[in-house]
Amino acid sequence: MNKIQSMASVQQNRQIRYGITEPISLGGPTELDVIKTKALENYLQDAGLYESNEEALRREEVLGRLDEIVKTWIKKISRDKGLSDETVEQANAKIFTFGSYRLKVHGPGADIDTLCVGPRYATRGNGFFGELHRMLSELPEVTELHSVPDAYVPLMGFKLNGVSIDLLYAKLPLWIIPEDLDLSDDSILQNADEQTVRSLNGCRVTDQILRLVPNIQSFRTTLRCMRFWAKKRGVYSNVSGFLGGINWALLVARICQLYPNASPNMLVSRFFRVYTQWRWPNPVLLCSMDEGSLGLQVWDPRRNPKDRLHMMPIITPAYPCMNSSYNVSASTLRIMTGEFQRGKDICAAMEANKADWDTLFEPFAFFEAYKNYLQIDISAANVDDLRKWKGWVESRLRQLTLKRKLGGDETFTDQLRNSKRVAVSVHVENGVFGLVALF
Repeated sequence: MNKIQSMASVQQNRQIRYGITEPISLGGPTELDVIKTKALENYLQDAGLYESNEEALRREEVLGRLDEIVKTWIKKISRDKGLSDETVEQANAKIFTFGSYRLKVHGPGADIDTLCVGPRYATRGNGFFGELHRMLSELPEVTELHSVPDAYVPLMGFKLNGVSIDLLYAKLPLWIIPEDLDLSDDSILQNADEQTVRSLNGCRVTDQILRLVPNIQSFRTTLRCMRFWAKKRGVYSNVSGFLGGINWALLVARICQLYPNASPNMLVSRFFRVYTQWRWPNPVLLCSMDEGSLGLQVWDPRRNPKDRLHMMPIITPAYPCMNSSYNVSASTLRIMTGEFQRGKDICAAMEANKADWDTLFEPFAFFEAYKNYLQIDISAANVDDLRKWKGWVESRLRQLTLKRKLGGDETFTDQLRNSKRVAVSVHVENGVFGLVALF
């Protein structure tokens, strides 16, 4: 963005309010901030966080191929059901992306989160997990295909021409799926089953985030930075009770709203400044919560007793609004608050030229911080079994730190709960695949 464009953006943001409150500051970057932001972008580039142009093109080609596959699939489904020639001719399914790829903050080799939207006659069971799974299994360019139909958000995972894909399915009560389908309209949720509502949620939330931030490029650079920082510091893991990709995106988006004209280097320091002072469990909101007219349950601690127990509410901005960080516990919140304070202190030192980006992104020294730890080894005979076993074990690790033993070993479980970090590695030995979890 050149200087004239930057000034125009600042002027525009002075006239528009983003979020549920007035901004904290409308100040824009100084020449020094512009230099520091460029240095940050170079740092992230050198850290290997950006994919090459060749990989970006390959992803686009893969998504195009996936769209072709689901369009072929829906034609077959419509014919097999004996629908009219006109319906078969108009039969359509469409691929949408969401998550880090849609936000354009993904790195090399990252999964692509995708959603297939199909018509009312293409069921999730026989249609998606049945016929589409069969078609994919017969394609030579598809590898590592697996289904998780019983998950909270059912999905299929696979690699298409070497690119990892997570594919969800939403069946809409429509006979024809238009190519210009708009998922942001709440009416699309009408008469949808719970699994479809959950599957649509990723796309609807991602698109709403992009609508609610004042400067998308500044948001993307800042989010890429904060995701990198969280992974380095060991606090990037939703399943372990920390925060995952959507949580960090929402936190960064709120900072962008509060400082709509700030450059990424400014937004990073403001991120730590704001969240060290945040009075949890006050929720982070990008927009006012809409109760809607469809009767879907939204996050509301006044009405829902379970919502009152949430430690660090980060609310999704699309109806039905939900707490995206319900896994956070008292211990993981305490750890993250400590990391926010560390980040704030380092950013202050950077202002005085007493620290640099290397200091901020220094990896968390697990074995120096914890002399005592529990190691869990799991193994399986093959990759597919390990994938399922790994997912099951990881989903229970958080519970291990939250529940006390009924016997006399309460001291150990208390210490474990109060000092939890997780590191995971995969190894292969004598043809047996294994995973190690340290926490």
